Amino acid sequence: MPDPIEAIKFRLEQRGEGKNALVGVIGSRTRVYEVLRRDRALSLAMIRRLNKRFRIPAEVLIRPVRMRKKKQAA
Repeated sequence: MPDPIEAIKFRLEQRGEGKNALVGVIGSRTRVYEVLRRDRALSLAMIRRLNKRFRIPAEVLIRPVRMRKKKQAA
């Protein structure tokens, strides 16, 4: 099964839409970029809205997202 973030990006590409289409579905523009950069995991509410709006299967969206490694503070 595909990675949830890759599935979201693929669906946007299929529909000819940009990341701005996720504003309001995932949350604010800042929240959208946090999710797409893998800094923030998808919440259950986000998963439900993505499933309803973009018809991305919930089975794909509930899979664990490979989170970006945080930089260590010096």
